Amino acid sequence: QVQLVESGGGLVQPGGSLRLSCAASGSIFRIELMGWYRQAPGKERELVTHITTGGDTNYADSVKGRFTISRDNAKNTVLLQMDSLKPEDTAVYYCNARIRRTIYTPAVDYWGQGTQVTVSS
Repeated sequence: QVQLVESGGGLVQPGGSLRLSCAASGSIFRIELMGWYRQAPGKERELVTHITTGGDTNYADSVKGRFTISRDNAKNTVLLQMDSLKPEDTAVYYCNARIRRTIYTPAVDYWGQGTQVTVSS
């Protein structure tokens, strides 16, 4: 079994910062990709950012220059530093990890339970 546990959401004023963290645990051979998605009310879930095992990153245009993703491969954790937050960043943020549980099995996407981020004055 694999679990992704997120923490760090909350309420912040516009222009403020928050840091989200996500830890993967369980039967894991290798984590190929880790990232964050978000879903605002009435909207589809969208990719925010992801990072490969080697540290290559990809960001949605809406968060470039404000959000930073990082990863600790030894601890199977991923962090999302969110700065200069805007009201339109308000959403439930989900951790995602593409995990191979054994050397013989293909990688499968796993999801965290989601953490609420609200940007409001």
